[in-house]
Amino acid sequence: MRMILALSLLLSSLSVEAAVPTTWSLVPGPRAATFADTGTIRFTVDGVRVIHHRSPGDLVVANLYLLGGVRLATPATAGIEPFLLEVSERGTRRYPGDKLRRAMARTGSGIGVVPDEDYTVFGLRTTRARLDSAWSIYTDRLMHPTLSEVDVAFIRENRVAALAQRADDADALLEYLADSVAFAGHPYGLSAVGTDRSVARITADELRAFHKERMVTSRMLLVVVGDLTRERVTALVRRTLGTLPAGDYTWALPDPITEFTGSGVHLVTQRLPTNYILGWWSGPPAGHPDVPALRVATAILSGRLFAEVRSRRNLTYAVEARFRDRALTSGGLYVTTTRPEETLRIMREELRSLQQMTIPTEALAPLIQQFITEYFLDNETTAAQADFLAKAELYRGDFRAGERFIADLRAVTGEDVRRVAQTWMKQMRFTYLGNPGLVNRFTLLSF
Repeated sequence: MRMILALSLLLSSLSVEAAVPTTWSLVPGPRAATFADTGTIRFTVDGVRVIHHRSPGDLVVANLYLLGGVRLATPATAGIEPFLLEVSERGTRRYPGDKLRRAMARTGSGIGVVPDEDYTVFGLRTTRARLDSAWSIYTDRLMHPTLSEVDVAFIRENRVAALAQRADDADALLEYLADSVAFAGHPYGLSAVGTDRSVARITADELRAFHKERMVTSRMLLVVVGDLTRERVTALVRRTLGTLPAGDYTWALPDPITEFTGSGVHLVTQRLPTNYILGWWSGPPAGHPDVPALRVATAILSGRLFAEVRSRRNLTYAVEARFRDRALTSGGLYVTTTRPEETLRIMREELRSLQQMTIPTEALAPLIQQFITEYFLDNETTAAQADFLAKAELYRGDFRAGERFIADLRAVTGEDVRRVAQTWMKQMRFTYLGNPGLVNRFTLLSF
């Protein structure tokens, strides 16, 4: 919101063609200064790939990226890895039952699980003084979870109940349905957290089998950010994660979507005070040269939608264009409105304008600079730095690619924006939640 308002003011004096207030929601990243030194290195310890960024301070972040994500699942097993990692909190070989929770509390540290379509993040937040103790618990959860029938049943019940509540939250339901429609037939059509049905049927034996087969070093990318020596990081990994089997997993970007299956529009009838609409287009792989321009184009479109649909027409309180920074990128349009036909018509006009008119390149410079400033101010945490490094390594093949993030954005021209909007922002597949009598199906198919 802050970025939208700031850019709206910035652009208020520009011509109509250049007036493109910008908002942009992306993955976390560090300040530009993070890459101004040589404090980031990459090495391998007994099969575990490690990226180590040495930064001052007492905080230490270790993010273990378990690669594969939804590509390792089926509709019947969706959500199995986060389920497994959550059960591991109930006890391990070295820290059975409540002993684990008491030991963790003494360290004052935190362990988190973040499922993603491309990987599952198993993260540790601790201090240098408590690192050895916290690392012992953290790695034992990954390597030697108890996975008792009682603990599995307890976590299963909680997860099923939480996932079932998705149906009671319009936005959460819309997000889930929109993915299953837009990416039908592709792994991204599966939910990284699973569904209440998939989690309900996963057994303790299946969790044990998954752990035995999939907890291998070839699936692991460890990113450590903190004031640690390489020698200390190496020692920690060597006596724990490095003892796991190697496995034969190979990371690769997923195949692009070349053919769509199923209907391009999914209408869901629900009695709601407004109507929820979300449509996705499929983009190029994350390392494609069009990606920087697509990010800028999405930002411009989002700003235009905010200015026209919300500010000028007052048709909604929430409208945006989205960009999803995944191994296979995508983007889309989101809006909630009581007047969907009128709103969608305006959104389509703004998209067509972006595809047909060339914005002067010089008009992009202040927008991109404003975005860069806000982006790094909003994402300057240690955890964000780890995520930024991992995505550069996985999506662009080298953690140092993050250094080119700003330069790539500043190199985008007005012609680039028009071209990528024409090339990629099409064949959107929409999910509509609300009163279907208020919208023409062909309006949604016209994007």
